[in-house]
Amino acid sequence: MNKKIQMLDCTLRDGAYIVNSRFGVPAIKGIIKKLQDANIDIIECGWLKDKSYESGTTFYHVPSDLEQYLIDKNNYSTYVAMIDWDRYNLDNLPIYDGKSIDAIRVVFPKEKFREGIALGAQIKAKGYKVYFQAANTLGYTDEELIALAEEINKAHPVCLSIVDTFGAMYNEDLARIIGVLDRYVDKDIKLGFHSHNNQQLSFSLSIQFVESLIQSDRMMIVDGSLCGMGRGAGNTTTELMINYLNRKHNTNYDVNVIMDAIDMYMGYFLENYQWGYSIPYLISGFYCAHVNNIAYLINDHRTNSIGIKNVIESLSPDDRKKYDYDLLEQKYIDYQSRVVDDEKALSELKRVFYDRSVLLIMPGKSIVNEKEKIDSYIAKNDPVIIGVNCVASGYDCDYLFFSNTLRYDYAKEIFRDKFAEKKRIVTSNIKTGADAKEIVVNFNLLVKRGWEHFDNAGIMCLRLLNKVHATHIALAGFDGFEDEYDESYYDTSLPPINPGKKWEELNEEIKSMLEDYKKTTSDTITLEFVTDSKFA
Repeated sequence: MNKKIQMLDCTLRDGAYIVNSRFGVPAIKGIIKKLQDANIDIIECGWLKDKSYESGTTFYHVPSDLEQYLIDKNNYSTYVAMIDWDRYNLDNLPIYDGKSIDAIRVVFPKEKFREGIALGAQIKAKGYKVYFQAANTLGYTDEELIALAEEINKAHPVCLSIVDTFGAMYNEDLARIIGVLDRYVDKDIKLGFHSHNNQQLSFSLSIQFVESLIQSDRMMIVDGSLCGMGRGAGNTTTELMINYLNRKHNTNYDVNVIMDAIDMYMGYFLENYQWGYSIPYLISGFYCAHVNNIAYLINDHRTNSIGIKNVIESLSPDDRKKYDYDLLEQKYIDYQSRVVDDEKALSELKRVFYDRSVLLIMPGKSIVNEKEKIDSYIAKNDPVIIGVNCVASGYDCDYLFFSNTLRYDYAKEIFRDKFAEKKRIVTSNIKTGADAKEIVVNFNLLVKRGWEHFDNAGIMCLRLLNKVHATHIALAGFDGFEDEYDESYYDTSLPPINPGKKWEELNEEIKSMLEDYKKTTSDTITLEFVTDSKFA
């Protein structure tokens, strides 16, 4: 059996980002037991944090908090927990007693590597083995890698891990880093590799790491997690890595036990949580951007991929690596607020809508289910008809209103003829120059901040109609969201713009925004629901 290579599984530590550490008692016990039964060399059981421990989580306060999860602790596997270099008070760490973790892994940023490594001496003095993770190793120059190696040699930990924090490495990047560290780090210190799968290269790079060192005298550690569970794009999958190591390098990991672990404990997390390769996290890899920036733009602003790319691109290289939410918010607003001179456009719209009745056709399922009711309303009232963020089949709209790039592009490509023949009102976050038959109005003119989902197209269109002095507005297809996406829209192929499945929260916010709109327009506009709606 090959003793040069060791496998570290970080499911309970890196996966803690996905479930806020709440794996539950059975899963924590079961995953650790299965990993040790599968001969995994190093089991990362979670984090040490400066807060009281809650049962069923993998954020521990002291090592004894996780004793309850160690069933038949063996001498083959090493049990570790991680600390962030400046987020755990080592005064809370007791002397090593062998009952829980055997080692502590310290992660530190590039600009603080000396301070992070200095903690190793305190940890060693308490009897624990020490492993180091150099976050964003790609950001180190060769000279900085040599300086890192010098400090590592002084501290003499068990291992120093190369960390592809942003999933931004290519083969030549990893080769450069391995070349420098293998030359300058003492040979009896192991080198490790922890990857992120932003560019679908995690498994490939992990193989490259092994093959680069297999002929040397140095031992190595490869990180993986069950099903790749980990923050953002996730990690190398343990199951792929151990199968490769067994077949190519004569290791003795039990793949069947790992398959059992996945079947027994990972199904719930796979079904209820999301991680792994995605276009937004690919952008994180492109720009070496912290995944929290991506998550913020998706969760707080439902930003599409092009928007994420443009906002991240507008940050400096240093700011991309951090997550300054105030700065990110300002950059998002700057991106959305591409100002246009819309005075002429608004004057034109006032001539059309002044003192007119307007019918908004929105993409709810009721525009199909209640079409007779809508047709009857149109025949009786002869309104100006606006399709909102959609081209609704079966309706002869006078205008199309778009406030979302994905919906604009979808309509342009899928309903090419109707899109081309209709007059279009487009907000400036989509484009600043008007094509033929288009009127561009300022995005910020139509939004009111204070809600997470402040850019709802229906509410924005209502605000526009208030500004151009429409008097009576009827709403069709403003149904509200159901739990299932295909129950909410008449066209289930419409690109989704509400990630996270927070449907009830979204309904409550739209209802609140609609009430706010009514209060500010009660003397000038009357609203009427033509079809059933959660907001009526």
